[in-house]
Amino acid sequence: MAKTFKYVILGGGVAAGYAAREFAKQGLKPGELAIISKEAVAPYERPALSKAYLFPESPARLPGFHVCVGSGGERLLPEWYQEKGIELILSTELVKVDLAGKSLTSAGGETFSYQILIIATGSTVIRLTDFGVLGADSKNIFYLREVDDADKLYEAIKAKKNGKAVVVGGGYIGLELSAVLRLNNIDVTMVYPEPWCTAFYEAYYANKGVNIIKGTVAVGFSANSNGEVKEVKLKDGRVLDADIVVVGVGGRPQISLFKGQIEEEKGGIKTDSFFKTNVPDVYAVGDVATFPLKLYGELRRVEHVDHARKSAEQAVKAIKAAEDGKTVEEYDYLPYFYSRAFDLSWQFYGDNVGDTVLFGDSNPESSKPKFGTYWIKDGKVVGAFLESGTPEENKAIAKVAKVQPPVEDVDQLAKEGLSFASKI
Repeated sequence: MAKTFKYVILGGGVAAGYAAREFAKQGLKPGELAIISKEAVAPYERPALSKAYLFPESPARLPGFHVCVGSGGERLLPEWYQEKGIELILSTELVKVDLAGKSLTSAGGETFSYQILIIATGSTVIRLTDFGVLGADSKNIFYLREVDDADKLYEAIKAKKNGKAVVVGGGYIGLELSAVLRLNNIDVTMVYPEPWCTAFYEAYYANKGVNIIKGTVAVGFSANSNGEVKEVKLKDGRVLDADIVVVGVGGRPQISLFKGQIEEEKGGIKTDSFFKTNVPDVYAVGDVATFPLKLYGELRRVEHVDHARKSAEQAVKAIKAAEDGKTVEEYDYLPYFYSRAFDLSWQFYGDNVGDTVLFGDSNPESSKPKFGTYWIKDGKVVGAFLESGTPEENKAIAKVAKVQPPVEDVDQLAKEGLSFASKI
């Protein structure tokens, strides 16, 4: 016998938690909403996993970082969902989705039916085993996506005290993990595929004891007699010793269950500005949604926690407004990314296209370096990055990226730097 709900959120990540809070805010009857998640815990703020979760002293643990604390909101403990009459269906993996029949089937053979579905399945990590990399199935090669992954990595850090780690991939996950491994007194080498890395970060990380190897990739691993990784083989012929390997080479949206049933675009599920798909009563939010980015007049897919939160809220507002015969404003998103590692903290807003104008003090030896970049396209500022900004300064660069002021003299802009943003 199928369990029936008015609303089902598929996925138990950040977007699911923020959608549940918005449903509760908009008015919800007990038993109307279910969240189906393959994870064993209520929705939590995923960014904590590559930062405070792995700290050597006083690491973050659940229930400390359940949503919605990451945006300064109330912490939604499992009891909150009970009080609101929201059913958390955890440790449940779906194997079949029938969008036309509005039916979902789990690996355990349970079926669920719904009136309205929100797809919030997020991304899954790209694994080196997907490409048949030799030895990539050795023990102590880690990926980071869920609490379980972070727990395993934390145990390995403790077991391999003062050991050697190789971080494969140089995105912000790679940079954050390199930093947190160093804090645990692990010897860290980062394998960075690009031939170029910002001079400031390369020097800053080197000062902290992180060795960055640029312009190559891992092509194989060898293991000891226990099956634990011991060496990383690089494309340029070098071989690195390793007790721990952490891989961060990107993610891909989890949409395979919906293939052939829903319109796709740019690797995600195509939606409108209210996150409605081409299938009636089906919405898609967060990493999986390819949506109209109003600011640039094009369809984009954005993998970031900020968009996961805001898109989830937008979809629920749209669902509730439609039930009352009303409409909500179109989603008008300003792309935003941030990272924190060691004593550093950067924020980026807008689009990183066009010519770049650098400003500020990017000397890694400075006691308080502060620097940034503006991106100029068609004579306008379209993007802005700032390292070590104050909350006010970060707000100012966000405003610049949103307003897109014209620039007549790039040399003058470089000279003015942050003060240009403060005038907008």
